[in-house]
Amino acid sequence: MSNQLLEAPARASFRSGPLLVLLASALWGTTGTAASFAPAGSSPLSIGAATMGVGGLLLLAIAGRSAFEVLRSGGLGLLVVGALAVAVYPLAFYSSMALAGVAIGTVVTLGSAPVFAAILERVADGVRLDGRWAVSAALAVLGLLLITGGGWAGAGASTLLGVLLGLLGGAGYVVYSWSASRMMRRGHGSRAVMGAMFGAGAVILLPVLAFTGGPLLSSPSGLVVAGYLAVIPMGLAYLLFGAGLRRTSTSAATTLSLLEPVVAAILGVLVVGERLGAGAWCGTVLIGAGLVLVSTRR
Repeated sequence: MSNQLLEAPARASFRSGPLLVLLASALWGTTGTAASFAPAGSSPLSIGAATMGVGGLLLLAIAGRSAFEVLRSGGLGLLVVGALAVAVYPLAFYSSMALAGVAIGTVVTLGSAPVFAAILERVADGVRLDGRWAVSAALAVLGLLLITGGGWAGAGASTLLGVLLGLLGGAGYVVYSWSASRMMRRGHGSRAVMGAMFGAGAVILLPVLAFTGGPLLSSPSGLVVAGYLAVIPMGLAYLLFGAGLRRTSTSAATTLSLLEPVVAAILGVLVVGERLGAGAWCGTVLIGAGLVLVSTRR
């Protein structure tokens, strides 16, 4: 009976925290495949700006007045830092995928996130990460190394620049996740924080879209791609992510988000037609093992 009493809160905590982050990560994993259907000539900057610019406005609309209450209640510094990171992330991420491929761009961006998160939480919050997290992160990073160098065919000379942009995107992802988490711990609701932060980020991204979005927004297929990216992996996924972040630390959330490159790799093979070698499949399995460890930690 005592074990059952202990397991019930644990299951409830998982459903209201890590599970929501995992669901959001699965939706994020569809972004690269969806972007591959954009019209020829569409800039990755326009795709990134449309995804999180338009999606940011959607989150702001869903949050309503509560987002503006976040602005009035102080914490402007965290909001500005988070909004800048929100703007950097999609521009770097989609450019990374355009240069290095859907799979490599995704795994480098998300694979670097746990390392950046550990550094940021250690420096800013003094958080000591436990051995279980260290093992799960090590498995995931090893898996990412295998995916990146374990059998992807056709990598061009632009791969290095794509990897560097992926690292920049990973840093941006961690910074806005950490900023949002800090604001929520001050008592703000997840919808309010996400609406305020991504709405502020949209102010930066929408001019980028206006400048680069001609080929993307001038065709029906481009509008469908932009609409899907803005509503599903942006609007819906970030609502799930924000809710899960209330009960999940930044370091754990960024490790859980490594489900995204697994989904991206599978879709890249099945839909986009990318080829995956044996080493990369082994890397995918290691990432899955890391996800299980971090999502079941007490």
